[in-house]
Amino acid sequence: MHSQPIVAEGEIKLKQFDPGYTAGLDKRKTKKQTDKLCRELGELQRLLYANSSHAVVLLFQGMDASGKDGTVTTVLQEVNPIGVEVANFKLPSSEEMAHHYLWRVSKALPRYGNFGVFNRSHYEAVLVERVLGIAPAKEWTQRYQQIVAWEKMLTENRIILLKFFLHLSRDEQAKRLNERLDDPKKHWKFSASDLETRARWDDYNHAYEDMLSATSHPSARWHIIPSDHNWSRNHLVAQVAVNAVKALDLKWPKPTEDLSKIKIK
Repeated sequence: MHSQPIVAEGEIKLKQFDPGYTAGLDKRKTKKQTDKLCRELGELQRLLYANSSHAVVLLFQGMDASGKDGTVTTVLQEVNPIGVEVANFKLPSSEEMAHHYLWRVSKALPRYGNFGVFNRSHYEAVLVERVLGIAPAKEWTQRYQQIVAWEKMLTENRIILLKFFLHLSRDEQAKRLNERLDDPKKHWKFSASDLETRARWDDYNHAYEDMLSATSHPSARWHIIPSDHNWSRNHLVAQVAVNAVKALDLKWPKPTEDLSKIKIK
């Protein structure tokens, strides 16, 4: 039995997707398969870097404690850090607010040959900015079409955009937030703002549903990843990343000169 990521198409209602779904996979065997995928991804990144013809962005959105950091740590464990560029997007700063909402994301895109990691992203402009009223409805509703056009431009310029929505249940979030309170080593992860966001769970879920429905397009589909179980979540994300880079069918670059004539003494 194999677990497959859910590719978002059409109108999305999150209640139709089980955040705890694992397809009946064995945890121990799946973790071993994930380790194998991670090693393969490390090798593929070397090939990506050697060619420097494409860039790959792994973009993560999800509620607090859905596992964005943990997924990145696991999936990229075998990737050379030199070839990874990470951007973490919070509420926009005063400088960022002085530019259009895609400005801060555009300048964080990775160079060709690298992986880019977006821990949250331009989608904050139709999520938190919508829910908290930072952007009026007239603005954030226009942004769906603008985002799709911008992402199509990226893919036409050889930037592979892999979008992951980490789908977490309310009960599992409570468990993870309580773990942060109970473990002194995790206190730094806890913020009172997490509770404020949790109090607006339904508002955020509606915003996510609209986001997934409006911005999952053929050039960059959303992958809905059941995230109540870390081991299953990590496996699905690693699987998508490996398949996407393999699909580029990259070859090792040929030398620009005849190496057979070179002798090192």
